[in-house]
Amino acid sequence: MADLAIRTLPLAGAHGGSASVRLEPAQPARRISLRAGAEAVAALSTALGVNLPTEPRTSASNDSRTALWLGPDEWLVIDEGAVDLNDSGTGVANGLINAAAGTGVAHSATDVSHRNTAILVSGPAAADVLNGGCPLDLSLKAFRVGACARTLFGKIEVVLLRTGEQNFRLECWRSFSEYAFGLLRQSAEDL
Repeated sequence: MADLAIRTLPLAGAHGGSASVRLEPAQPARRISLRAGAEAVAALSTALGVNLPTEPRTSASNDSRTALWLGPDEWLVIDEGAVDLNDSGTGVANGLINAAAGTGVAHSATDVSHRNTAILVSGPAAADVLNGGCPLDLSLKAFRVGACARTLFGKIEVVLLRTGEQNFRLECWRSFSEYAFGLLRQSAEDL
């Protein structure tokens, strides 16, 4: 019997940057796309172990789990705990989906772990490099630590999270990851 295909990481071995910015693929993570009404937020927050933010452009974290506000009834929940990419969907994402299902509140939770990947951008020029393809004002005053937004980067839709004063996480579909990394690399070289 043939072995099942082993999933490879997008951007495996990719690296880039300059003296003032570092570009690197993020470690594998589990992700769910969550939709729910305001009446379900408290129960889902308890079940998922992270407070779902209710204010625009905000995020919340607890241990290895982060919830990003994407809309009035939409969140991206990322768990960066230990991930086996070849677990056929029986890992943390299913645990998150099952935890949400146990609440009994109306919601939709979809595993998007294999759809997305992330690129970490860090260093004093991180915001400038991202602005090479992103129209948002990424100054600390306008986009503080913990801020997140669904936006455009070049010609693709991404979710951008500021994880520190000079640190960002750019979430994109894995099929667009080489394009995003290439644009970031070019922007870093152009600085």
